[in-house]
Amino acid sequence: MTSETSGGNILPITVNGPGLNNSYLNEPCVSVTICTPGTTTCQTINAVLLDTGSYGLRIFKQALSVSLTQVTSGSGSLAECVQYADGSSDWGSVQMASVILGNEPAVQVPIQVIDSTFFGSFARSACGTPVQSPSAAGFNGILGVGLFAQDCGQTCANSPNNGIYYSCSGSNCGGTTVALGSQVQNPVALLPQDNNGVIVQLPAITASGSSSVNGSLVLGIGTQANNTPSGVAAYTANSLGEFSTNFNNTSYSGFIDSGSNGLFFSTSLLPNCPSPNSSWFCPSTTQNLSATNTGATGSASGVVSFQIGNLATLISSSNRVFDDIGGSLGGSLFDWGLPFFFGRNIYVGIEGKGSSLGTGPYWAY
Repeated sequence: MTSETSGGNILPITVNGPGLNNSYLNEPCVSVTICTPGTTTCQTINAVLLDTGSYGLRIFKQALSVSLTQVTSGSGSLAECVQYADGSSDWGSVQMASVILGNEPAVQVPIQVIDSTFFGSFARSACGTPVQSPSAAGFNGILGVGLFAQDCGQTCANSPNNGIYYSCSGSNCGGTTVALGSQVQNPVALLPQDNNGVIVQLPAITASGSSSVNGSLVLGIGTQANNTPSGVAAYTANSLGEFSTNFNNTSYSGFIDSGSNGLFFSTSLLPNCPSPNSSWFCPSTTQNLSATNTGATGSASGVVSFQIGNLATLISSSNRVFDDIGGSLGGSLFDWGLPFFFGRNIYVGIEGKGSSLGTGPYWAY
């Protein structure tokens, strides 16, 4: 695996580097610059979680010092509730920002300002228990660079009862439709040149883990000399961003998610850890396993070998970066989280945009 380290289309990735939350395992973070639209008043925000499993930029209000423009919906202010597979949620207003990734040109894009106090009583009733602060989350925000241009798409453009977007005024909020251009959206898709996807590059690590590692987020696929695909196969994804994963003769809906800090799936083959880590796997010895991934349209199929170690033993060291940790995930999903990224170049092809690997959405590695 090669890793690019220079170029205007590159953002350095730090996994559990200095200043990040040491209790958070496998935390890949980048820095993003946010400016007040139409001005040169800017702020660089560090410790932003890199997430290939979501779409759009979300920044905690507490970490934001520049003024942004509230996006409206009818006579109200546009707000959003995003709920995650682990049961957590983010709530806050949608505001227009000027966003700079690396040394790319600034793009004007709606982002979510995470703020559990924004119409707070409604947030608690409609959005579960939203994360309240960077310290509670373990990061200052989330940069979603996944397969899609918007975080909801036509569903939220057509139906007000989408459970994601709300128009807030007076003392209440109500469900609302949102045009695609006003939805929180993947800023990569708006770049003038390097807009068809990203490459996540992280080095291989030893079985015992590492205290921290560095890598690169390369913007664009085949748009510059430093992002030309080589030696990878593309796995087409469906409208949910998923392909097929077959593990232990069971079929799962697979997806590749740098924002998940382990490999998560449902199985009876692996014992869970004692409390308080009972959602994680703790086999007595490290298990060598394999699964077969197949593109949603049947194109590309290949075996992936992986390991699952004993979380309790691994975290007894000072290391916090591991390629062999995993845990239970209900249902029929197979979450190829950050351990899958180590030692690979992972290509994320954005929907409707082409490269030599095909037209997105696709994953490639």
